[in-house]
Amino acid sequence: MSTRRKFLQNTAAGALVTMVWPGTPLSAGQVSLNRDTKEKKHIHIGIIGAENSHTIALGKLFNIEKRFPGVEVKYVWGETEAFARRAVEKGGIPTRVKDPREMLGKIDALIVDHRHPKYHLPAAWPFLEEAIPMFIDKPFCYRVEEGKAFLEKAIEKGAPVTSYSSIAQSNTTFDIRDQVKEMQDIEQVIRYGVNRPGMHNKYGGIFFYSVHTVQPLMYIFGEDIREVRMTENGDNWTASVAYNNGLLATLVFMKGYYGWKTFVTVKEGVKELISRVSETDPPRNYTDMVRMFRTGERPRTYQSILNGVSVLEALERSVESRKWEEVKYVKIGG
Repeated sequence: MSTRRKFLQNTAAGALVTMVWPGTPLSAGQVSLNRDTKEKKHIHIGIIGAENSHTIALGKLFNIEKRFPGVEVKYVWGETEAFARRAVEKGGIPTRVKDPREMLGKIDALIVDHRHPKYHLPAAWPFLEEAIPMFIDKPFCYRVEEGKAFLEKAIEKGAPVTSYSSIAQSNTTFDIRDQVKEMQDIEQVIRYGVNRPGMHNKYGGIFFYSVHTVQPLMYIFGEDIREVRMTENGDNWTASVAYNNGLLATLVFMKGYYGWKTFVTVKEGVKELISRVSETDPPRNYTDMVRMFRTGERPRTYQSILNGVSVLEALERSVESRKWEEVKYVKIGG
């Protein structure tokens, strides 16, 4: 019991380490202040990658709906000409480039949005020299050592970089995290998520979509995961997750299900963790991204970003071995 209480205390303390800002929405006064002092600057964004539906959604958000006045997607590069043209037409993006480097010197912020994370950092490297603020879609990269080298260069150049799951970087997830801080005697965690489009998909396997299940777990319960083990049951998979403090979590990846739910076992029985707040409009993941573009303030530490990749790598190894795999963390400043 004392171990579990210690876990809750560590979770609360760890939140201060892994998150740059508190996990609460900006107050109306803070939002107003931000608009008065920061939103006068125009932000021109370039996007690398158009296969995902995200690129069209971003074009609509910034260019058509103008949810963030002064922020506009000016350029897009697509994996194919068809992908790029679709983004231009449906997202209201004015310029299609044939080479991402055509955007150098023309943009104030960069978004990289490939389906397979192995393409993220190679595409972003040329923009580090200009210290361009970057949002790299989840997951940040495919190999943690590659990510460390990239972020060390970002620190050297003073280029603010972030990456996160929209499910994790939300007011609802932060509210659940705050609830967990006040709970006693959590015995186990069960989190349901999506196995889409299957654990052996061509976009990086477990890296492609499972980050939406894994990263909120780490936001809510901490990042000190010791080892993981994957088990297959037809189209569905489960991950056993063991924390260093003794907490156990079970992640259920379901192919025929879309959504995310988290349950904990406590003295009274099984309890579903439900947010007490609704998501803001626009959602927090976009607001935090734009705030970084304007101010350089990162919503997530570089260590937290790499920790998430390390856990995904261990899960990937276990998909093949079906054994317990140790999470191999790497350290980075910033």
